[in-house]
Amino acid sequence: MTRFTPLVSAAGAALLLVLSTGPRLAEAFYLPGMAPTEFTDTSDVPVMVNALTPGAENRNAVKSVIAYDYYDPMFNFCKRETEPESQPESLGSILFGDRIRSSPYQLVMMRPENCKILCTQEVKAEQAKFINERIRENYLINWLVDGLPAAHVSQVGPEEQKVYSIGFPLGADIENGQPELHNHYEISIDYHKNELKDKLRVIGVAVEPFSFDVAQAGEEYCGIDKNADQVPPKILSETKTNSVTYTYSVHWKLVDQEWATRWDKFLLVSEPRIHWFSLVNSIIIVLFLTGMVAMVLLRALHKDISRYNQFEAQEDIQEDFGWKLVHGDVFRSPSYPMLLSIVVGNGSQMFLMATVTIVFAALGFLSPSNRGALATVMIVFYMFFGIVAGFVSARLYKMFGGESWKRNVAGTAFLFPAIVFGSFVGLNFFLIGAKSSGAVPFGTMLGVAALWFLVSTPLSIMGSYLGFQRPKIEHPVRTNQIPRQIPDQVFYLRPFPSMMIGGVLPFGAIFIELYFIMNSIWSHKIYYVFGFLFLVFGILILTCAEVTILMCYFHLCAEDYHWWWRSFMTSGASAFYIFLYGVLFYFSRLQLQSFTSMVLYFGWTTIMSLMFFILSGAIGFFATFVFVRKIYGSIKID
Repeated sequence: MTRFTPLVSAAGAALLLVLSTGPRLAEAFYLPGMAPTEFTDTSDVPVMVNALTPGAENRNAVKSVIAYDYYDPMFNFCKRETEPESQPESLGSILFGDRIRSSPYQLVMMRPENCKILCTQEVKAEQAKFINERIRENYLINWLVDGLPAAHVSQVGPEEQKVYSIGFPLGADIENGQPELHNHYEISIDYHKNELKDKLRVIGVAVEPFSFDVAQAGEEYCGIDKNADQVPPKILSETKTNSVTYTYSVHWKLVDQEWATRWDKFLLVSEPRIHWFSLVNSIIIVLFLTGMVAMVLLRALHKDISRYNQFEAQEDIQEDFGWKLVHGDVFRSPSYPMLLSIVVGNGSQMFLMATVTIVFAALGFLSPSNRGALATVMIVFYMFFGIVAGFVSARLYKMFGGESWKRNVAGTAFLFPAIVFGSFVGLNFFLIGAKSSGAVPFGTMLGVAALWFLVSTPLSIMGSYLGFQRPKIEHPVRTNQIPRQIPDQVFYLRPFPSMMIGGVLPFGAIFIELYFIMNSIWSHKIYYVFGFLFLVFGILILTCAEVTILMCYFHLCAEDYHWWWRSFMTSGASAFYIFLYGVLFYFSRLQLQSFTSMVLYFGWTTIMSLMFFILSGAIGFFATFVFVRKIYGSIKID
């Protein structure tokens, strides 16, 4: 499950749960975090509360990205007599802003409740102003019952299809009127009876909130069972102290649905035709590029190599031209070789982390019931693949003839992670200033830093050691001592235009799926179509590789041998379009009303774009590296 408050996803996160076909299979196999809880007809069913998050009810624009603790004093919700207990959470759950605690709601299995009074709270004027602002920003209350989020059911489309959305509105923002606070909750719980064990299991939780002024309704008020239309809503005055009575009703319903499929209502793919259109669009781009690369390799290159390798009738062979003319300069070390080796090494680390995470998710191992599993797995894999970053960086730096190996080792281990971690800490201060529950605790910060310094850094140093111990990579052709002069290039082959042209194709292959990912991140929805994401990620790899190979071939034919950095930047330039898409998404889908929200949005969008730049740039670099070595290793040089 991808849920952001305000950490990605890039990201930001994203196959359906493994579903069992019968009770015996359901009892025999469960994925981590998915074991069912068995209840009896007298068991207490705990209701856990989570942070309040901004939503987009009725397709309204998201107005904030800041989460607030359920027990924030400004909300002044009902509390237990004892201090609320915090539920143990994973690293990813904490980073994603989950703050799960116990609640005063008392639910007993199969025992209905009718308008049970929870408590009466005094809401001061400044608290009322704060709550009204959160209602105007479409904030949602998040509950968990047996690990299943409480849903708000709405009907959309001409067929009035039921859509289950996580959380339910804090209140109703009435146009040209005062916001109404929801203070009565109709809780509907579906349960299933396991006949083999004679036990009960929670299958679904839905909450329908209402706003009633209990004081004006009188003591005989009994929720919606009375004439609700005649009961005035609860409107908080911002000039005086308000008295708010919270009530709830509980309804139990026996259903035939199996426990293993209880997440299905949340995991229904929204607009599947658009997902398929995205795949078709991406496949067309890949087929087009594949055709171009095949034409270059099978026709132009094959013809050129055959001509260059002729030994007979040499007097008839034309003078070298095009890409063979630069054979003495094509493997000349690039400018800033250390920086290039570092970013390619870190890009390799990002690529392997993303690949393994998506594969695990596509196989169904990252259950949405295991909150924060996606982020935790991403962080763990990133740390362990530090050895790959060090190895790749050292091998490239040694190939470039670098001698400052200590700086290379330190740069690989600290440069890119320091930029991301430093930005993360900086954005966290804005969350602290906004008193958001999404602010990462200091202890968790130390834990992330410990993983960096005690796991990733030693592995990166080990990888660098192994890389420097390997023999130097030898080029297939010798490099001339005097650099060849590069002729003037046409406009579209100059560095900036060519990178922008090359970057638009990888972006075009993923931009539709990118919309669903960003909508999931910022609208706090579940993104769980990892099957689509796996295919789109594969298409992205092919597109980055093919477009950089094509652009490199065109540059070499134009006698421009500066391909090292350009191969990285051409595919990496797609990150620039992702950032522009983030700007477009901001103006089309968001209406952020605070400076802190804007800083958080653009800050994390920049970090996500930077990560994508490093990842996609490494793909393009290695594809071009293999291509150049292959073509120049296939010709005979006098």
